[in-house]
Amino acid sequence: MPLSRLSLSLVVLSPLAAAAAALFVGAYGLTPQAVWAALTGVPAGPESSIVLDIRLPRILLAGLVGAILAGSGTCLQAVFRNPLVDPFILGVSAGAAFGCAVGIGFVPALPLPFLAFFFAALAVAAACVLGGVGGDSRLTLVLAGVVVSALFTALVSLVKVMVDPQRLQSIVFWLMGSFALARWQQVALVAGALVVGLGPVLALRWRLNALSLGDDEARALGVEAGRLRFLLITVTTLAVAVAVSVSGIVGWVGLMVPHLVRMVFGPDHRRLLPLAMAGGATFVIAADTVARSLANWEVPVGIVTALAGAPFFVLLLRRGRKGRWGA
Repeated sequence: MPLSRLSLSLVVLSPLAAAAAALFVGAYGLTPQAVWAALTGVPAGPESSIVLDIRLPRILLAGLVGAILAGSGTCLQAVFRNPLVDPFILGVSAGAAFGCAVGIGFVPALPLPFLAFFFAALAVAAACVLGGVGGDSRLTLVLAGVVVSALFTALVSLVKVMVDPQRLQSIVFWLMGSFALARWQQVALVAGALVVGLGPVLALRWRLNALSLGDDEARALGVEAGRLRFLLITVTTLAVAVAVSVSGIVGWVGLMVPHLVRMVFGPDHRRLLPLAMAGGATFVIAADTVARSLANWEVPVGIVTALAGAPFFVLLLRRGRKGRWGA
């Protein structure tokens, strides 16, 4: 039991440790004295600008996005009772990618987060209409999400063909995911999405245990499965759409982190959900730190998470064949 409590404490505090370590890592080396001076408001020349205007908002944005993706993945895996569901299952990423492509390619005057969020929400609404969320329609909804994702992916390809090479490069880079353009306004926006989107999920996380048992069992426990499923899909989609609108496509986080936490701490969502959010924040901060330190140029963080996610998916397949999903 003491070891379990120690493990819980380490996971909860891991985002703070990862963020503190990431402040010192980068193309420009910083001493602890320079970082402390910048954080306490003491003028420290270019070091203060690097810490307060570049690294700190980037680290905070990465942590917030990671918490949203991992928390949403945990929630949706319970909603769909499927261990291979991630936050992009309903076409969020494809819709946001199309919005980004349209903004960069044709209407650069419009805010990119607004366009990405608008089309991500449109994609989810289309998937919900096609799948029908009124009853026990998990499989139909997933299939509708696949169809909608394919449609918006085709539209993104069409935009790529139509734009000039310079704008095409910007679209491709955004699709791979990056926090290079992080600003304090984006941090505030994503923090609000975290509160509005995952706040209700955290408040109702005990009901995820009932929902993961099945609709009949949930109703026996006094949980209205259909309404709860619709609410959870709506709020998690809102949070993920906002996160994707500022970071691009950062894949695998919502699939990997919930499984890792579930393997260690068990499937009780009262504990699983907040721990997964903390683990997701830590993972994305670490991945972004590697991405901006791996070479002299900016490596998209989506590449780093994909390199980590591919072998993890192979591990999941091996466990699935043996009937040990850990769900």
